Amino acid sequence: MSAPSTPVPHLPPTPTPAAATPPPAGAPAAKVRPTGRRLDWRLRFAVLSVIWGFSFLLIKVGTEAYAPFQVALGRVFFGALALLTVLLIRREPLPRGRRTWAHLTVAALLLNTAPFSLFAYAELSIPSSLAGICNATSPLWGMALSLVALSEDRPTRRRVAGLGLGFLGVLTVLGAWQGFSGLDAKGTALALLAALCYPIGWIYVRRTLASTPGSPVALTGAQLLVSTLQLAVVSALFTSAPTSFPLWPTLSVIALGALGTGMALQMQYGLVTEIGPTTAQMVTYFIPVIATTAGVLLLDEQLHWNTPVGAVVVLAGAALTQTRRR
Repeated sequence: MSAPSTPVPHLPPTPTPAAATPPPAGAPAAKVRPTGRRLDWRLRFAVLSVIWGFSFLLIKVGTEAYAPFQVALGRVFFGALALLTVLLIRREPLPRGRRTWAHLTVAALLLNTAPFSLFAYAELSIPSSLAGICNATSPLWGMALSLVALSEDRPTRRRVAGLGLGFLGVLTVLGAWQGFSGLDAKGTALALLAALCYPIGWIYVRRTLASTPGSPVALTGAQLLVSTLQLAVVSALFTSAPTSFPLWPTLSVIALGALGTGMALQMQYGLVTEIGPTTAQMVTYFIPVIATTAGVLLLDEQLHWNTPVGAVVVLAGAALTQTRRR
């Protein structure tokens, strides 16, 4: 969301993980028939938060052995493989129509290919915890864009206040009062640009694919399949094939795709259906907390006081931007 890769239709939301990725190419969430006994939604919510929160650590480990484009390629490939397997089991076809696939090509670029690559490049020079916090600015960018791009989504005073508060939190995280010293400006800018890609993609999806027939799994599987082709071409042009496949970086990329982009989206669909999109999207606010904790405890990343304080302010601002008139 990194946030989720695609959004719940009427949200300007997540994460989705990187990171994070989010539900699919604008399609309405499919109704899921309960089959047998299911885990309590709170437990699934917690697991989803952990999966997407750890995505930034997995990206960091993956870039230790693979080029950023290759990490992004592995992510969408294994994510697509997971969702296509689900479609095969369900005997559900991929979307049809040239126009649909043309829109999915743009959606894949904006919601997968570009942000996944940008986050991977960013984490070459910034901590995974900072990347996770930058991902949390996605709702703020979405609010700012909605002022000019979505006329039906008029801002309220509370949401505008949330926008201002959120960007104040970003400045706190970056240590603006000390001249942004100690931070890699390029890496931070790339992570913020990755977070900006998501709301741009969501706006595009909302306007072009909102009424497209097909389940969220089929649309998102197709979108990841297109992104895999895009990144395969880019990787072939700008990187050389890896000469070895170290265990932990390889497992990290596989987990990033199969769990963080495949299984996590499946869990998100179930949560949206069971508890509604408003509650389900609250997973966004746990991701930077988990990403920061994982980075500090497992990667020995340094944490200064302004990082958690600023992150709290960012999340408070993001929460305010999600409030709507009744």
